[in-house]
Amino acid sequence: MAYQAIEDYGLIGNMHTAALIGRDGSIDWLCTPEFDSPSVFGALLDDRKGGYFKIAPHLPHMTRKQVYWPDTNVLITRFLGNEAVVEVVDYMPIVGRGAPGFRQLVRRVEMIRGSVPVRMECYPAFNYARDEHTVELLPNGAVFRSPSLDLELTTPQHLEIKNDRGGVEANLHLEQGQKVHFVLRPLDKEHKGAAVMESGLEQKLLEDTIQFWHNWINRCAYKGRWRSIVQRSALVLKLLTYEPTGAIVAAPTTSLPESIGGGRNWDYRYTWIRDASFSTYALMRLGFTEEAAAFMKFLEHRCHEREPDGGLQIMYGIHGEHKLPEIALDHLDGYKGSKPVRIGNAASNQLQLDIYGELMDSVYLYNKYGSPISYDLWMQLAKLVNWVCDHWQQKDEGIWETRGGPQQFVYSKMMCWVAVDRGLRLAMKRSLPCDRLRWIKVRDEIYLDVMKHGWNEQMKTFVQHYGCETLDASALMMPLVFFMGPDDPRMLSTIDAICRDPKAGGLLSDSLVYRYNVGGDVPEKSFNDGLAGHEGTFNMCTFWLVEALTRAGRTQPGRLAQARLIFEKMLGYTNHLGLYAEETGLAGQALGNFPQAFTHLGLISSAYNLDKALDNPTPQVNR
Repeated sequence: MAYQAIEDYGLIGNMHTAALIGRDGSIDWLCTPEFDSPSVFGALLDDRKGGYFKIAPHLPHMTRKQVYWPDTNVLITRFLGNEAVVEVVDYMPIVGRGAPGFRQLVRRVEMIRGSVPVRMECYPAFNYARDEHTVELLPNGAVFRSPSLDLELTTPQHLEIKNDRGGVEANLHLEQGQKVHFVLRPLDKEHKGAAVMESGLEQKLLEDTIQFWHNWINRCAYKGRWRSIVQRSALVLKLLTYEPTGAIVAAPTTSLPESIGGGRNWDYRYTWIRDASFSTYALMRLGFTEEAAAFMKFLEHRCHEREPDGGLQIMYGIHGEHKLPEIALDHLDGYKGSKPVRIGNAASNQLQLDIYGELMDSVYLYNKYGSPISYDLWMQLAKLVNWVCDHWQQKDEGIWETRGGPQQFVYSKMMCWVAVDRGLRLAMKRSLPCDRLRWIKVRDEIYLDVMKHGWNEQMKTFVQHYGCETLDASALMMPLVFFMGPDDPRMLSTIDAICRDPKAGGLLSDSLVYRYNVGGDVPEKSFNDGLAGHEGTFNMCTFWLVEALTRAGRTQPGRLAQARLIFEKMLGYTNHLGLYAEETGLAGQALGNFPQAFTHLGLISSAYNLDKALDNPTPQVNR
């Protein structure tokens, strides 16, 4: 198998796990039964050893297309040729534990027109291709057995075992209008044989799954100019939610590279406090308060599990796990040779002070637009604000989880200000107890410190960390969190500097924004992040630029027009299904883990605020 482009995949899921399915009909990534379980199909990270589950016809001069069933996460892959049209419908039923269809992946193959041979190949590779397994044929399918997991494939089709490769294959001969389904599910160890899907059950599962997604997306409050792409982003965020705990994973994948052949490959199947807090804001903007409430519960549990020093980790497992040891899987080649493949994430041990700002901002907004927070949660949050008051002057590793050593990052200081500010606002709004005088004093100290040390008077910009000449796209968050006025001269000057070409020390390439300059043509304006190689533009940062320009546009209409142009151009970098990876390469290719929650929540937020600005160019901003 040849590697497909990252952008050539679609996503399905059931809020427990998710699978990536390529335009060639191959499932190349699936961890089951949960997001952070070991992979059973991992061809995405090793096309020889990783394992895959492919259904495709033998069609010469074939065209492949993928679409979602309207307003759902049911994926349709179509193979079109002069002789025939074949359709594969992939979905995971949304049902409760123990109900028929729970934790199943259903693949329905239908001959839409004509008649051509269709081939099914299922080759699992358990535990990231580390475990051996056996294959057992049963009257209605097959069972793959490994030391850690048994996997059942149910189908009425005749299967052939390929013992040399540990898989099964089937040749389908369907006439026009005929359909057949394959059902895959993980088994409990005591399970002994394959179950027959009752007649008509598959159709009911499909109808119920479609209805679930229709009912859910119909709650979306956004009715603006970009309704279709915003709703798709909302559907992605819902897929990345782990329903049992309310956790939101940053992405369903690990180790998709930020540069092909490089080592910037990380495991994103966890819940970052920062990402999930931004996601909560985006979901609330769309009216999905239940999801925000579920994350608040997850957050409250973590606040009761603070670290020995009283702080929080930057990320947790989907069940709230604290220990996420990072391991390199050296036996896997990585996507297109991009090594190492990593599971776990050592950044969980980093100090990143900004997370407290995002956390408190999301709580403040949830209290305002969702439901009043509880007394018990407030008491935990007040302790966290006091912790920020004690620790805001420390160096940290910053929002980008760099591995070049701690710095006095401007973004971290600014978000410490946000943490204390939102704590004060929440306390005053609800008349909640707090050390108000101390909080006011520290909030002002942080603000003045950033203005003194984070501003470079010669460059006329805010910089990445104290004492440097490096720009950082995170400065674009300043007007978004009300640290700076959107048309403050210092803010406008910073935006203008970021909008310069990277060769001139800026961060904007056409309409795409880099996080910071790595190894640029202006050494003193570059940043050594402790990692080898380069990376693509960071999609979230592009949406931050859109929002910063949108807010500045209320007094400078030209900037509002620029915001809309950049936003529209950015929409052109989505894949064929409306999905974004973490980064975009120079040739417009997707890079990094896919799809990424951070990017989709940025799209939602910028679309929402750009709509408001275009409808009313001089709005009153409230928070």
